[in-house]
Amino acid sequence: MDFPLPETTPDAVGLDAARLERMCRRVEADIAEGRHPGAQLAVARHGKIALFRSFGEAAKGRAATDETLWLLYSNTKVVTAAGLWALAEDGVISLTDPIARHLPGFEAGGKGDITFVQLLTHQGGFPSAAIPEECWEDPEALRRTVCAFPLEWEPGSRVRYHPASAHWVAAAVIRAVAGEDHREFLRRRLIAPLGLERELFVGLPKREQTRAADMHDPDGTPRQPECGAAHRAAGVPGGGGYGTARAMAAFYQCLLAGGAPILSRRVIQYALRNRTGDRVDEYNGIPMHRGLGPHLRGTTAHIRGIGTLAHPDSFGHGGVGSSYCWGDPDSGVSFAFLSNTRADEEFHVARMERLSNMVHASIRE
Repeated sequence: MDFPLPETTPDAVGLDAARLERMCRRVEADIAEGRHPGAQLAVARHGKIALFRSFGEAAKGRAATDETLWLLYSNTKVVTAAGLWALAEDGVISLTDPIARHLPGFEAGGKGDITFVQLLTHQGGFPSAAIPEECWEDPEALRRTVCAFPLEWEPGSRVRYHPASAHWVAAAVIRAVAGEDHREFLRRRLIAPLGLERELFVGLPKREQTRAADMHDPDGTPRQPECGAAHRAAGVPGGGGYGTARAMAAFYQCLLAGGAPILSRRVIQYALRNRTGDRVDEYNGIPMHRGLGPHLRGTTAHIRGIGTLAHPDSFGHGGVGSSYCWGDPDSGVSFAFLSNTRADEEFHVARMERLSNMVHASIRE
C-alpha cells in the first residue's frame, strides 16, 4: 500500500535542503556518540513528505528501516485526545461537559465537576494516579480504577502534567460512549481514514510486533515492559502508541490542514487554543501553553521540544526522553523525530531544541 502523502524534495516545498542535511548529520553524530542506537525523522509541508530518513539500529543487530515502528510514548496523547475531539464533533459529548456525565461513577471522591477541558489540559487534579497492568485488557477493572482515582488538589487550581492517568480516563470514556475499545475506535475513526493504518497504531497487533524498535535506557539496556508483547498490544492511551515518523508528520499535516478528512476546522481551532496561558506547569517547571492535547509554543522565553524559533502558534507533543512531533500553522511544516532510547532530560531537551530549530531555520518562504 502506498503512503497517502506524496514524496517531494525539500526545495520543491520551499525548504533548504542543505540545512536539513545538517540536521540529519547531527542525528548521525548522536548515534555515533552512543546516545541512542537508532532514530527516524520526517519533515512534511503542504501535504507532501519532503524528508523521511531512518538511522542506526532498531534493535541489537537489526537495522532501522522505513518500515520500523517506534514507541511514541506521550506523543500518543495527541492521538487519544483527538478521539475525544471526534466524539465532540459527532455530538456524543461536549468538551465542556463534566466527565462524570458520560462515565458514571467518576464523580467519586470529589471529581464530579472535572471537565474534558480540564482533563486534557492537565488540570484534573490526579497527576500521580496509575493504572496497573491487569487493567489493560479488562474494561470493567479499568472503569473501576479510573473512577476511584483520588484527588490530590482542587481541579482547575493548578497545572501539572498527568503522565499516565488522564488518558486512561479518556479511554474509559471512549468505551462508555462509543461502545468499543479505544484502540479500535481510534483506528476506525481517525487512523484508517487517513490511510495510516500500516504506520500508526494505538495497540500494536501481534502480526506487526516484529517491526517494533526496542526501547532502551541510556546505558543500552532494553526497557521493560516497553519491549514486551503485552505493553505493545495494550495501546496505553497516554504513552503506548507505535508509528513511523512520516505517519506522525502526516497526522500533523492533517491538523494543519484543518482536520480533513477526519475532523472539522472548527474542532481543530477549538482544540488548539492556549487554555493555560503563561501559567507554569509544575511538572515541567515552565509554562507549557496547554491546548486540548498538544501544547503550544506561545511567547515565553523557553518551551520544550517545539524549538525556541517556532512560530507562537506552533503546537506539538513529546515522548519522554525519546521523541517530539509538531506542526507550524504559519509555514505549514510538520516535523517528527523518533528514537529508541529514553535519554536523560538534559540531553533530550537540548537535542530537541537543536533539531527543531534547524527545521525552522530551513524554511525559506
